[in-house]
Amino acid sequence: MAITWILVANASLAKLYANLGPNKGLTLVKELIHPESRQKNSELVTDRSGHQATAGNGAGGGQGSKLPQTAPKTHEAKLFAQEIAQELYLGRAKNAFGRAIVFAPPAFMGMLNAVLDNPTAQLITDRFEKDYTKESEPVLRERLASCLFL
Repeated sequence: MAITWILVANASLAKLYANLGPNKGLTLVKELIHPESRQKNSELVTDRSGHQATAGNGAGGGQGSKLPQTAPKTHEAKLFAQEIAQELYLGRAKNAFGRAIVFAPPAFMGMLNAVLDNPTAQLITDRFEKDYTKESEPVLRERLASCLFL
């Protein structure tokens, strides 16, 4: 039976478990922490938004604030999603798992899906848009009952 990896993640914490088969339970493979995702936007930027002069001197020809295209907190979450995707890619490349199940809140699930390579994404058989990062292993096993025989 193929090894199943279970990823339980949010924008600042990811736990990667392995299930080696029926009645084998869960084994923690790796835990990734990204504390920058927990910081406030104001703590992630070193300076206030820059200003740019707008063309012309007519109405609306004053100064405007140049806002970042992506909020710093969102940027950090995307970086963490890339880090997790890299872990899944490496695991797939080493044949460390044959199937994966992912638990993540909806917004972070979208970020993960956007950065996963296609062969790795195809190994994900179940996706649950829930944040179970604070759940204990027994509760997580209960949540997985429909997908795995633990």
